[in-house]
Amino acid sequence: MHSEVVASRSTDSRTGTGSSPTIDAVSLAIIEQLQQDGRRPYAAIGKAVGLSEAAVRQRVQKLLDQGVMQIVAVTDPLTVGFRRQAMVGINVEGDLDPVAEALTAMAECEYVVMTAGSFDLMVEVVCEDDDHLLDVINKRIRTLPGVRSTESFVYLKLKKQTYMWGTR
Repeated sequence: MHSEVVASRSTDSRTGTGSSPTIDAVSLAIIEQLQQDGRRPYAAIGKAVGLSEAAVRQRVQKLLDQGVMQIVAVTDPLTVGFRRQAMVGINVEGDLDPVAEALTAMAECEYVVMTAGSFDLMVEVVCEDDDHLLDVINKRIRTLPGVRSTESFVYLKLKKQTYMWGTR
């Protein structure tokens, strides 16, 4: 397990549009420092970006409060007993919101997005094994009202996973 900083974009749920707080170069540098080590001391970050420890602490809290980033512990699913991951593409009849909300309530669904293209929704599912994955897809996802079809993409090997995109 290691600590990561995940930069995120907030969304206005009323309009579906992203609202972007203004982030200056110093805040981006702080985010980058935390992405390298989410437990890096504020004093060390301050030295690297040219601010006092107190100023870094204030900026980090503001970035957290604005929803620009989260500081989280990221685990390797394999090492904590989850041996099967898959991306599931879902086609829905009617309104997507109720289906998306039901999926977000499922502990196995780590990532739920509405998409444009071949699928209405894409969901990343993390399960203990193939039987668990089959149960989630067959008995829980496919039985949701409005779900018309699913297509599963089982992960065979993870080649890259990074959370550094927030400072590009």
